[in-house]
Amino acid sequence: MSCTCHDNDPLMPQIAVVEDVRVDTHDVTTFKIVSPDGGKPFEFMPGQCAMISAPPIGEAIFSITSSPTEEGYIECSIKRCGNVTDYLHQLEEGSEIGIRGPYGNNFPVEELKGKDLLFIAGGIGLAPLRSVINYAMANRKDYGKVDIVYGARTPEDLVHPKDIFEVWPEKDGTKVHLTVDKEVDAWKGHVGFVPSYVGELAFDTNKVALVCGPPIMIKYTLQSLEEIGFKKDQVYTTLELKMKCGFGKCGRCNIGDKYVCKDGPVFRCDEITELPDEY
Repeated sequence: MSCTCHDNDPLMPQIAVVEDVRVDTHDVTTFKIVSPDGGKPFEFMPGQCAMISAPPIGEAIFSITSSPTEEGYIECSIKRCGNVTDYLHQLEEGSEIGIRGPYGNNFPVEELKGKDLLFIAGGIGLAPLRSVINYAMANRKDYGKVDIVYGARTPEDLVHPKDIFEVWPEKDGTKVHLTVDKEVDAWKGHVGFVPSYVGELAFDTNKVALVCGPPIMIKYTLQSLEEIGFKKDQVYTTLELKMKCGFGKCGRCNIGDKYVCKDGPVFRCDEITELPDEY
């Protein structure tokens, strides 16, 4: 591992160590990452991102999946979808990587205090929301009722199964609503796409919604929320998968007049006039 930590150069990664590897699905793995002497590589807030490098393959930006309330480490849940992620998925405990961050803004956790929260995620979109969900759980008295709507193509594609099936449903004032796209024999829960499920659930509009998933899912979920009666200023989304350099230099993450790495990745939906068709 040739990279070293340069405190005065934010573009240079520091060395970090993969302390634990957890396989969530056939194409999603969660990595627990620490500094070489133990502890977090850096402090962050829910919704911020980290640039992970795998010399000589390259680097890519990922949402931080763990809550900042967790001591001593950060986690990133990474979907296998290219050269860098293919390499990362081969790493074992004790492997070294490069990391820099945090990048981007965060979910407005202070402004959300005292409010009922509605989290809506599709597929790997649960990864960035998991950070703010667990932040709210760790500070449970500061927030109102919590509803979590999460869907994936199949039951096997649902990430963080322990959280969604065991941990979160046991929390006071918290309900988890799960769905899969297609009916299968082993699945006894709801079947259908996330946006339509949101419409069926017809939540009260005295909530703030936080949404993440594929762009098409975000678009139709926003439509469903508006049909229920939510206004765009009640809905936040995160577009971290649109980020490239993470530093506002390459100009490849623009959406209309916004740049995701400079203005986001977290946006209130009345702040963006359009969403990308694809990442």
